[in-house]
Amino acid sequence: MYKPVDNTPISLYEINRSRIVRTLEFIQDVIVISLCIGLFSFMVLQVRDMFLSLLPPLDFHVVTADILFLLILVELFRLLIIYLQEQRISIGVAVEVSIVSALREVIVKGVLETNWSQVLATCAFLLVLGLLLFLRVWLPPTFEGIDPEQQVSKRYQNFIKSELSQNNSR
Repeated sequence: MYKPVDNTPISLYEINRSRIVRTLEFIQDVIVISLCIGLFSFMVLQVRDMFLSLLPPLDFHVVTADILFLLILVELFRLLIIYLQEQRISIGVAVEVSIVSALREVIVKGVLETNWSQVLATCAFLLVLGLLLFLRVWLPPTFEGIDPEQQVSKRYQNFIKSELSQNNSR
């Protein structure tokens, strides 16, 4: 009546689809790795510029802008590393980068020199980002203690382990 699952042949379509997906994931990883290398190189140049801006005459706004920009680059680098490790974008890190970027613009331009509507829009933007960051931390316990990002990460790691064990057994 029923055919055993082990006796069903794997179609050529499924084999090719799997190979295509692996190839595309490899190309995507190569792109992200090249972004990491480029971002790291740019961070090294930015550190050099930051140290040069510390030489007299000292301009507080330039030094502050360089330091905050370097922090943004570090967070972006961390976001790329998390993506390479877990094949997902970390919402918390992305929100942190957005907050630091918005604050950098406010600090560099100066609140007193900025139009009131832009200050109000920036405050609303920061409020929404802060709310997202707050909800990101406090929502998982309301779902029976399940952290969605950790669950996805564990599921992906288990999938990779099972795939590796299947490839090794062949």
